[in-house]
This record gives sequence, C-alpha cells and structure tokens, in this order.
Amino acid sequence: MNEELTLAFELPTAALLTLALGSIVLLLVLIVKVKLHAFFSLIIVSLVTALAAGIAVGDVLSVVVGGFSTTVGNVALLIGFGAVLGRLVEVSGGAQVLADKMLKTFGEKRAPLALAVASLFYAFPIFLDAGFIVMLPVIYTVARRLGGSFMLYVLPSIGAFLMMHALTPPHPGPTAAATVMGADIGLVLIVALMVGLPTWYLAGYRLGLVMAKGYPNFPVPNLFGESRVTEEHERPAFGTVILVLLLPLALIFYNALSNTLAADGRISEDSFGYALSQLIGPTPVALLISTLIAMYLLFIRPRKGSGKLGDALSDLIDNALAPVCSIILITGAGGAFGAVLTATGIGGSIAEGLDAMGLPVILAGFLVAVVIRVAQGSATVAATTAGGIMAPGVMELGLDGFALAALVVAIVAGSITFSHFNDSGFWLVGRFCGFDTITTLKTWSVMATAIGFMAFCLSWGFYALVA
Repeated sequence: MNEELTLAFELPTAALLTLALGSIVLLLVLIVKVKLHAFFSLIIVSLVTALAAGIAVGDVLSVVVGGFSTTVGNVALLIGFGAVLGRLVEVSGGAQVLADKMLKTFGEKRAPLALAVASLFYAFPIFLDAGFIVMLPVIYTVARRLGGSFMLYVLPSIGAFLMMHALTPPHPGPTAAATVMGADIGLVLIVALMVGLPTWYLAGYRLGLVMAKGYPNFPVPNLFGESRVTEEHERPAFGTVILVLLLPLALIFYNALSNTLAADGRISEDSFGYALSQLIGPTPVALLISTLIAMYLLFIRPRKGSGKLGDALSDLIDNALAPVCSIILITGAGGAFGAVLTATGIGGSIAEGLDAMGLPVILAGFLVAVVIRVAQGSATVAATTAGGIMAPGVMELGLDGFALAALVVAIVAGSITFSHFNDSGFWLVGRFCGFDTITTLKTWSVMATAIGFMAFCLSWGFYALVA
C-alpha cells in the first residue's frame, strides 16, 4: 500500500481482489449497457473504487488526478506528434507510395504479412503508442485499396507491435527487468527474438487472421480526416517517405545506443555525442523533429508559391489533432483507474504471496508479472516490478548467461497479458482502430494474452535446455 496515502480503513487481500473485479464489472455495465462515454465511466469508477478501497476522502482526488496526469504526460506528446506525422504521410500521398511498394514486393494476397513485417521493423526501437499511430495511415491505405475487412490488415500489425514492445530491448520493460536482474541486454535481445518471432507468427499474425474472419465487413476508420487520393505526379519520392519514417527510429536508436555505451563506461556522459543523444533522442523530441522535417518535405516544399500555405498547414494540423483529443482523455482516464488499483496494494500483496509459495522461479516470475499487470495496467511497470521482486531469488540460484536471459523474457512475457481497462494501450489502439470496448477485449486483449502465454512457454522450454 502506498505509505503516503491516508487510509480510512484497510481491506484484506481477498476483499481487495473482489473490489477490483467488481470495479471492472461496473465499468463494463456503464460503457456497454448504460452507453456512458468511456472517459466519464473510467473517472467515476476510479473515484468509487478509491473510496471503497479505504483511501481517505482527502486523498482520493490526488490519486485519480495523479494517475491521469502521469499517463497523459507520457502519451499526449507521442499521440499528438504521431497523429500529425501520420496525417502528413497520408495527405501527401506518402502512404500510397509505401502501399504500392509493399504490394508490388509481397503481392496483394500477402498484404497482411507485408504490413506485419513492416510493423516488426518499425516497432523495434520505437514505443508501441507512437509507432502504431505512424503506421496506421499505411494500414488504412492498403485496407481501402484492397477492400475487405479492416481487421484483416490491422490485427497482424497489432500482434507485431505487441510482441516487440513486450519482449525486446531497447523497449523499457525488458530493458529495466534485465537491468535489475543483472542480465546481459544483448543476450536478452537474442533470446527475445528467438522466442518472439515464432510467437509473433503464431499468436500475432496467424491468430490475427483467424480473428479477422469473425469481422468480415469491419470498416476502415477515418480518424485522420478525409482520405485524399493523390495523383502519381503529386506523390513524394519513396526515399523521402522512408527518410521521414525512419528518422525517429534512427534518433531513438542513437539515444539507446549512447545510454548503453555510457552505462558500460565506453563513452563519457560529459561528451558532446552523449549530450546530443539526450537532447534529440527521447521519443517525444525525435517525433517532433521528424514531424517538422515532414512538414517541409511532404507539405511545404511541394506547394511553394501556392499561397496561404501557412493556413493550409495549420488546418491540416488541426484536422489531425481534433480526433485524438478524445483518445488522449480516455487514455488518461485509464491511467487514473490503474493508479487507483495500484494504490490499493492488491498487486503487491498477491505478488508477495506467489513469491513465497515455492513455485519454480520462472513460473513464479511470470505469475508475479501477470498479477502486477492486471492490477495496475502498465506492461513496463509490471516487468520492472516483477524483475525487482524476483531478483533476490535469482541471485541465490546463481543464474547467468542464457538461463538468466530466458528468465527475464519469461517474466516480461507476463507483463503483456490480460490487458484491460487500466491499460492505456487498450484505449489508444482500440479507439484508433475504431473498435468498441467489447471488440477491443475480443481482439487486442486476447492477442496480448496469447502472445504473453506462448512467449512464456517457449522461454520456459529454452530455460530448461540451458539452465
């Protein structure tokens, strides 16, 4: 339980678990049955749950607002810059250029596979939130061109982003878990890819195709404004589009590499290169720089001399940002709900019990991560916290090398499972894909859980071979 909070009363773990389940049921009733907007539903349930959990009246609002502001602070810039960059790529015809190239290379029948493979590469250095938003215009364009259900094209890509975000460094969850457990980041990356690629193919790509059959006529959303088909001579060069899309990845990777080298003592934190990486490499700044360059290359330069260029660019940005404001608020409200569940202490209580049950260390670590994930929503927090809880036991066992790396991957696999209303990604991806709440549970949540469990099973198998 958060020691800074004043508790009116304390509930036992069983009561807290019942309360958490009840709050989720109440959310479903408000959103699905009452048809109350998800933003209002989440805030109302967060307040009610906080009071019922024994958080003092004077602290309830601070917990809710704190969770809301922390989540919005983390995702608002990513969503905003990502939405504008995505809109620029779409309006300029850049998405059509990429779609043409992908379809020519892979063929129309393999379009879902092409999008999923592209998502794998794009998801490697960049956060799921930002990367998925920037990929969406390409997915929209391919889906509109080829027809059929939007699910057929978006679900395999979602699986790619989920796997990479959950399992592979330099994403924050696996990186932090590896660090607190003393594992070699390079070995963790090798094991993550060995485990993650077959997991993505079966539990992401193939499962996505199967789930898409249940939605044969799902429409393509129109969240970035009206789609405009540009003439071929108006479209940017393929190299220009690739530059705009890969620039944020390069900047983020530069930052991650500099941090790794500095941590190993290979470069000085006082060096110019390291300082520059800290300035331009964080994801929000990398996206800002890339978006500004995209404004010039994709919009301003092709339209020089057309008149009222500033007004047209301002209108484009307004059109890109307007649809995502609701998504940002809902995402923040999901963070508030997660903060309330975290403040109850339910995740920590159950995790401590699991750790003391004498289970195999790899199974205990996975289950601890699952519990923390369900309780507070963030995959990064779940992976980091579970790694910290398991670290003392791992030290006693003397694990190292590939065995320790496999254990880390098994733990972070638990951090992606059972995504629900307290996960900001649940709301962000669901809303950008045009899913209602039940559809998001049936697609995003099921796929995330399948990826987590399959990755855990493969990690355990590898661990058994090398431990």
